[in-house]
Amino acid sequence: MDRPMDEVTVVQLPLWQLLAMVGLPVVVLAVIVAVLKRVARAASMEKGEPDWSVPQLEGRAGNTPLHRWDVRCKIVTILVYSFMITAIHKMPTALAAIGLSCLVLVVARVSLARVLMRLLAIVGFIAMFLLVMPFTVPLKNGDTVIVFGGLQWLHFSMRGFHLAATIAAKAVAITLLMEPLLATAPLPVTLQGLSRLGVPEMVGQMVLLSYRYLNVFRHEARRMSTGMQVRGFRKRTGLATVQAMANFLGMLFVRSFERTERVFDAMRARGYKGRFPEQAELRLRPVDIVGAGLWLTIGVALLVYDRMAW
Repeated sequence: MDRPMDEVTVVQLPLWQLLAMVGLPVVVLAVIVAVLKRVARAASMEKGEPDWSVPQLEGRAGNTPLHRWDVRCKIVTILVYSFMITAIHKMPTALAAIGLSCLVLVVARVSLARVLMRLLAIVGFIAMFLLVMPFTVPLKNGDTVIVFGGLQWLHFSMRGFHLAATIAAKAVAITLLMEPLLATAPLPVTLQGLSRLGVPEMVGQMVLLSYRYLNVFRHEARRMSTGMQVRGFRKRTGLATVQAMANFLGMLFVRSFERTERVFDAMRARGYKGRFPEQAELRLRPVDIVGAGLWLTIGVALLVYDRMAW
């Protein structure tokens, strides 16, 4: 270890250790992702393949405090609390936020498989921060950097790694809260709550219909792909494959458009005039406001601890 400058501490390491420091975590992360995917797939297969022609729009049955919480209070509280988490600067506070999110998961009794799938969706972004930020963050006074093989331009900043790890922890803490937000009430009721909070009703209808029919179209695409394979189609790197895939996408678009027209005609036949009937009667109770106040107080306490802790 030497000190070319008083402000920055430089640690010299052989170049091969860079592969150990970067490659080994990537391999471990890939193994963890593979295991989580297998666990999530096994958990979903236990319930059988869902029929996407009738997607599950209903919320999971439950009698937890989050299921009984007014959906408007729940949306506002979790969103405001999520913004509080993004304002955290220190790793211990971010880890405490993860702990609180896990506690919420336990209280809400949500599906572990769905929580894992949501975490897997952000693994790529987290890995990007952890790999790129330590090598690109600007140096400041008091930083400790690791230089590999004497290459001064290839320095690993410990402060950058700490920043990336803190961002990753905050992302995990917020992601863990998305399942309690979305799975403890039926989607139409959640969208109804958003509409009561000022979101245009047409936006909610578009989200609801998109969620409903994206799954239907995905199921249709899977059936068409299976039909092509039964007829002997195999993907290859040739013009014939490109033409087949173009026909596949065109046929899927035509079928989707025709289904959309039939759905719209059916909605108008049932009296649709630009508004869906309300799914539930939303009533704001004092206990809902007290719950929101307690949750946000915890968020403020986290921020105060974050600013005061060393």
